[in-house]
Amino acid sequence: MSAFFEHFRFANSAWLLLLLPSLLLIVLRRGKGSEAAVIFPNLSVWAGVEKRVRRTAGGLGLPLAFVALVGAIFSMARPVWRNEYQSRTASGIDIMIAFDVSLSMDIDDFIDQGERVKRIDVAKMVVDDFMGRRPDDRMGLVAFAGRPRDASPITLDHRWLRSSLGELRLNDRFDHGTVKDQGTAIGSALSAAASRLDSRDAKSKIIVLITDGASNSGKISPLEAAEHAKTLGIKIYTIAIGTKEGRVDRSIMRFPYQEFDLPTLQKIALLTGAEHYWAQDLESLRKTFTTIDQLEKTDAKSFTVIDDIEWFPWFLGLTLFAALASAMVFAFQSPPSS
Repeated sequence: MSAFFEHFRFANSAWLLLLLPSLLLIVLRRGKGSEAAVIFPNLSVWAGVEKRVRRTAGGLGLPLAFVALVGAIFSMARPVWRNEYQSRTASGIDIMIAFDVSLSMDIDDFIDQGERVKRIDVAKMVVDDFMGRRPDDRMGLVAFAGRPRDASPITLDHRWLRSSLGELRLNDRFDHGTVKDQGTAIGSALSAAASRLDSRDAKSKIIVLITDGASNSGKISPLEAAEHAKTLGIKIYTIAIGTKEGRVDRSIMRFPYQEFDLPTLQKIALLTGAEHYWAQDLESLRKTFTTIDQLEKTDAKSFTVIDDIEWFPWFLGLTLFAALASAMVFAFQSPPSS
């Protein structure tokens, strides 16, 4: 029933105001007919005649006339079955997320609701929220450790994209990780992301780099990759994630240390006309992505397409049928006997 009221409309609903005076017919229908011309108060034999003369005015003809009138009013009000479709056009931004899945992302130096949380889990949660806020942008995902790997092509299918993000895994002793090679190949990751964006025709192209370490792998340095991205008109937002106290576990590194290379990340952002951020807690990481979201705006326009299916012919047909039936009833109704 809710679907009916959602789609059924009167395109010219002002005509429905005529229903108010048409209710006078109901009043007339309840009234008595005219008195007989001759009354025989003392002759009981004529009592039946009096009752027939004083029958309700109009008989069946008046209800049919009322149906015809209401049908005519509904026809003029143009009943339609309306389907509305939303059409969106957007001069979107192409975005590549370069996501670090090196072993140091296993450090649990973030706090969420009073509990310690691993860097990779916090980063995935905030990036997923960022993706959800930008439905008109094409996005892709590159995961990297000792080498880069395509996790998702550039797409508008954000359900697939966010599913790919959720499936990112750090490598383990069973080699179940997204990237098996150990290390942090920032330069190679930026180069791979820039290559994906180079073939795209978009108003703006950006890379969002999320890492917790310094580049120590790959055949290209981060600054060389940034220079290449700059020539392609690509901006690189760099996000260092982790606290000063964060250290990898001794089971991974015998002499663990904090390997942030903040100066290089700052140079990458500055060189490409973007911004650099260092997120040391969950709140600052969320603010970082909110800031990027505000800096890189998408021009989107929404149009409503209305498809009306006319129903007035059915009401018009009912009107004509009721009017004809009413006329026939009045025409063939015999006058009261006197």
